Amino acid sequence: MKLSARRLTALLGATALAFTLPACAQQAQEAGVASAPVAVAAEPVREGPALWKVADEDTTIYLFGTIHALPKDVVWYKGTIAEAFAGSDMLVTEVMLDESNPGQMQQLVASKAILPPGQNLRDLLNEDQRASYEKAMASINLPPAAFDRFEPWYAAMMLSMLPLLQQGYDPNSGVEKVLATNAPAGMKRGELESIEYQLTLFDELPLESQISYLMEVAEGIEGIKPMIDQMVGEWVEGDANGLAELMNGSMGDPVLMEQLLLQRNRTWAQWIDDRLDQPGVVFVAVGAGHLAGEDSVQEELADRGIVSIRVQ
Repeated sequence: MKLSARRLTALLGATALAFTLPACAQQAQEAGVASAPVAVAAEPVREGPALWKVADEDTTIYLFGTIHALPKDVVWYKGTIAEAFAGSDMLVTEVMLDESNPGQMQQLVASKAILPPGQNLRDLLNEDQRASYEKAMASINLPPAAFDRFEPWYAAMMLSMLPLLQQGYDPNSGVEKVLATNAPAGMKRGELESIEYQLTLFDELPLESQISYLMEVAEGIEGIKPMIDQMVGEWVEGDANGLAELMNGSMGDPVLMEQLLLQRNRTWAQWIDDRLDQPGVVFVAVGAGHLAGEDSVQEELADRGIVSIRVQ
């Protein structure tokens, strides 16, 4: 199975970089280790990453696509984005980590990602799969047994993040962290999903899909950093069409596509629809892959008769 660059980017955009990196980066470090038309206004002059809004007479909801880990030298919090955020009453992200409970993630991983006693990750792979996986582990200087106790989805997640962490990407420079740091005093916080829910999405994937995910990451590991660099470049420039072209690559497994991307886009669009019934200004920040390409959140909103206006 050969993983194309577009397919790898779509996979990472919908999984590790789209929503799981903020929750699992600490675990990784501790291990040592062209789209259908959307109803939008004409694009303004670009000053940075793309920003959309939906609004009615008493509610404004901004939609901002995020990258959950970035190099420290990427500057994006300025201009229209900073102004829109500063004028918002509430920040809504995919998940919120409870900083008062540093063991939260470890506890969830222990309950969701550990194989049953007596099982071993590499024993779940056939000979060719095991060879590809061990080669990928060696390429990032990890021993083959490093993730033997974990389910395939978690090993895939770690394997996809480590090349980025090793080469300068930092969750502390990620969009959500920067937004939280710049949040005005008294700004309310909200989440679209719980961390437990997100991990359960992976945990409940069929074993075949989990192994498919792991092998796509393992076989494409050398392309992870270059392709994410390209994705970040499109994001920083506000090139929504370019980002969509990168993200529109097939995820390969329809179960992964439905459960990790499409289903969630529909749910979030309904949340936005419902939130329009309450007054206020809300800044919604979700993985950039959910706001690009076919079946994006904007398209799901358009199906409900809600127009997304690009403001940057």
